[in-house]
Amino acid sequence: MVSEITMIKLLRRLILMFVFVFLAPLAVHAVVYSQGEWPSSWRTADWSSSRTLPSPQQNTDAMVRIYSARTGRWKGIFAVHSWLVIKRQSETQYHRYDVVGWGRPVRHNDYAADAFWYSSMPELQYEVTGAAAQALIPKIENAITNYPYNNYGGYILWPGPNSNSFIAHVIRSVPELQATLPPTAIGKDFIGYGNWLSPAPSNTGWQLSFMGYAGIVIAEVEGLEINILGLVAGIDFLRPAIKLPGFGRIGMPRSITVQQ
Repeated sequence: MVSEITMIKLLRRLILMFVFVFLAPLAVHAVVYSQGEWPSSWRTADWSSSRTLPSPQQNTDAMVRIYSARTGRWKGIFAVHSWLVIKRQSETQYHRYDVVGWGRPVRHNDYAADAFWYSSMPELQYEVTGAAAQALIPKIENAITNYPYNNYGGYILWPGPNSNSFIAHVIRSVPELQATLPPTAIGKDFIGYGNWLSPAPSNTGWQLSFMGYAGIVIAEVEGLEINILGLVAGIDFLRPAIKLPGFGRIGMPRSITVQQ
């Protein structure tokens, strides 16, 4: 009898924690998000260049960048879309790689490298330049080629594999990057079917995940992240911040690695 009462109390506490840590921030962000002006459809959205990248003819250095931007309509309440941009030394063209939900998922240069995504301004998540970037690009291209879900029907909006699962795969496949995606990158915690344990995307710790539906990450770069149904809450210890569903990271700005 005592153990049954204890279990009921524990269950109630877990439910309350889920409500306050996961659902309440998401609800507040939904209200905040609804105050903005967002395009009503794919066709009316802005997909043009945000002009945040220098001309590739002027920027002669090799470069690797990871971007993310809020997705469209109701999905923007809690999720971002992520993509990768690379350029070799003295090359006069940027190469953008995304995963989308129609046709073969991996796309090359379907959009401008720094384009708005569904009218949302792209946010730089990670950057490497110079000789370090030049050395990483072949490894990144190899990871793109070996993405295991680049087949028709290989895209699953939730919990993955999706656009964020693709970028997390590239990051995980190239340990030297030590990059991470924002907590709002729904799908980044999908690590494969039947695969429960994996290095964290940054390769600075470990990740336990049940096909992206639930899991936990403990790593130097990510800090502590708890994933429930794709929503992520956690703490960044390296550069103190909290991570909340909908809002993402709140606190000290995360370091964007820039190497020469």
